[in-house]
Parts: sequence; structure tokens; C-alpha cells
Amino acid sequence: MRETKKCIIVDDEPAAHYVLANYIKQNPQLELVFQGYNGIEAMNYLRENPVDLMFLDINMPEISGMELLKILPTHPKTILTTAYSEFALESYDYGVIDYLLKPIYFPRFLKAIDRFFATENVKKVEEATINAVSVKVDGYFIEIELEQLLFAQSFGNYVKLHTTKRTYLASITTTEFEKCLPEKNFMRIHKSYIVALDKIDATEKDFVVIKNERIPIGITYKRELTDRLKKLEL
Repeated sequence: MRETKKCIIVDDEPAAHYVLANYIKQNPQLELVFQGYNGIEAMNYLRENPVDLMFLDINMPEISGMELLKILPTHPKTILTTAYSEFALESYDYGVIDYLLKPIYFPRFLKAIDRFFATENVKKVEEATINAVSVKVDGYFIEIELEQLLFAQSFGNYVKLHTTKRTYLASITTTEFEKCLPEKNFMRIHKSYIVALDKIDATEKDFVVIKNERIPIGITYKRELTDRLKKLEL
């Protein structure tokens, strides 16, 4: 069974939302977590929430889909949805994994989803070899060994990285940093905190404890955290 992936729809047409939401509901591997009707809504959501897959319309008012991909420093895997094909070639420069022409038919949708999961399998292989991440601290890039990382804490447009040696203030957002981490080892447990699962010393009702630090658990993350910790115990 494939792991469930979080996806969003960004399209200014309600009819497109209806079709895509219906297709997504028929795929238990996908969870629809947000529906936006313009690029601004999508930007605001993506700044604070990790997403695996974005269905993105190209032709939208104010900010087009292509402009949104150019603006975002990092973005989820993206499947473009549009009635026009002239942007197909350019779109692949921004990591777009597929291009669905409207009207979108279910068999073609399924093919795009299979392509998405194929890229995710490649990602898992790559994650198995990751043992450090590069971040900018005081104007210089340094390597943070993942084995030493205890937890990451939001600090405005920066992230405090608490390691076994010291604390670093990195010039990166929490959402951007989360995308650099192997999913099997790390988890966001609050909008402001990402923890190393194997470094958790104890769990309380609304907190986890790491090296005597009590870190809050967001209500929306409790169930997933419980499930992830149970799997680590097996």
C-alpha cells in the first residue's frame, strides 16, 4: 500500500475543482488538504504547510500558474491543468511532472498520478543516502549532520536548528527546511516545530520531550505522530 500523499488544487474555475476533487477522492493514496482559487491563496498556504502534490492551473488572474512556480523558492511536485498546451515545454523547467489538458479524463489523470508516485519512489532511494543538509548560517553555507539534529524551530524567516553540539540560526523557512529532510526520520509536529523522531525521549499529552526540552504537539499532528512512533517501536 502506497503512503498517503497530501495534495492541493489551485484553479480559478469551480468546475475544475469539482472534477479534480472527485478524481482525488477515488484514489485512497491521495488526501486533498486545500483548495485555492488564485495564486495568492496558494502562496499563503504553502508557506506554512507541507504538501506533496499540487494540481495547478496556468491561466489565473493576478498571478498565473507559471508565475507562481517562478515566485516560489520551493514548491511541491506539480501537475499543471489547463486548456492550452503552449506552455508545456517551458513548464518542465520548473520541475513539473505532468501536464493535463482540460477537459481532464480519469484515465489520463491516473496516468499522471502513477508518474507522480514513480518520482516519489526515486525520492525514497535518494533519501536513503542523505546524511547531512546544507544551510546558510551567518552568510555562509554549512553542513548539518542529520544524526546530530534534535529539532528545528521556526524563528520568523529563519529556523533555529537544535543539534547535539549547539544551536544554529539558519536563513531558511521551516517549510523549506522540512523539504530537505528524509520523511522517515523527521516529522513536523507543530506549525513551528520539526523533530527527529528517534531523538524523542518521552511523550506527554500535548508535548514531546527531547533533551529536557518540552516541544508542543499541534492538534492536527497528534494522530500521525502517534502512528509514526508506534511504527518505530515495532
